[in-house]
Amino acid sequence: MKLIIAIVQDEDASRLISQLMNDNFGVTKLATTGGFLRAGNTTLIVGVDDDRFQGAMDIIEKVCKSRKQISPSPASMVGMPGAYTPYPIEVVVGGATVFVLTVDQFMKL
Repeated sequence: MKLIIAIVQDEDASRLISQLMNDNFGVTKLATTGGFLRAGNTTLIVGVDDDRFQGAMDIIEKVCKSRKQISPSPASMVGMPGAYTPYPIEVVVGGATVFVLTVDQFMKL
């Protein structure tokens, strides 16, 4: 048995949860906050049998695509001394960070 811990962007989370549940995967959702861009994200915990592991990973990969987004950068000095103005930068967001753990024992009490 495997335990999948998937950290996904908030805008991908509900669609991913729906897809996983439609394929009869149990999902636990945790609201979390990422350090980069201080953006909200969601951590999903999914326990799967070894023979269904690849199916769950395929769904995560299909739903959680990387994309580009314009975001304000940290303040930078522009023009007059002492005047700081943020400027937009293009960043890649989305996708998923996935941790996979082998589970020796599972109990539902």
